[in-house]
Amino acid sequence: MNTIEAHQGTLIATTEAAPTRSALRSVGAVLGGLLSTFLITTAVDLALHASGVFPPHGERMADSLFVLALAYRIPFNAAGCYVAARLAPSRPMRHALALGFVGVALATLGAIMMWEFGPAWYSLANIAIALPCAWAGARLRGDRS
Repeated sequence: MNTIEAHQGTLIATTEAAPTRSALRSVGAVLGGLLSTFLITTAVDLALHASGVFPPHGERMADSLFVLALAYRIPFNAAGCYVAARLAPSRPMRHALALGFVGVALATLGAIMMWEFGPAWYSLANIAIALPCAWAGARLRGDRS
């Protein structure tokens, strides 16, 4: 529905589609951050498996390799949250934290599904890093709120 508002003697046409467009951009920002995180972590995981650093899929990794995996997931998660904040139509910190909460949910689901395939500390650490990485990603974007 279109409306016309008077503002300092000037007529301004507004539309109610703007909130919908903003909401879609917000969802797109969070999905963009999630996709970028997924793509880079998956690419590095596959490269490390292909190069022999990680054992073949299906074989349990040594704890030291889980430390390596966690070490690169931290900056990659922060970078994905930076992407979400950068793409956000407004309130970058809120978008980065939204992705952080998605990360908590996905890491929790992953911990439940994969609990017996790796050390418990790794699953718990992935849950624990999600929100600090989100905050760091938003701060890298420059949001101080």
